Amino acid sequence: MEISGSQGLQNAQAGLTQATVDVARPTQAPQGQTLEAESGRPVEQADKTEALVSAIESSQQGQAAAEVVEAGSEAIGSIINIEA
Repeated sequence: MEISGSQGLQNAQAGLTQATVDVARPTQAPQGQTLEAESGRPVEQADKTEALVSAIESSQQGQAAAEVVEAGSEAIGSIINIEA
């Protein structure tokens, strides 16, 4: 499956968004309460370390995707210059 630079940027953004949600999610409920999602089911406690590693991975994926977009832009610019 081929992924373009713009798809890579979108995937990186989605991963970073999820990682920040996981980091921001409370790890403990107030005493006597349980954490529940809107569905009413208990919320799994996020592993903060895993979420931070995921954020770093998403950031690096975004940087790599930006380089793909830049390389494609340069290639198209070279083709235009050759034909001009």
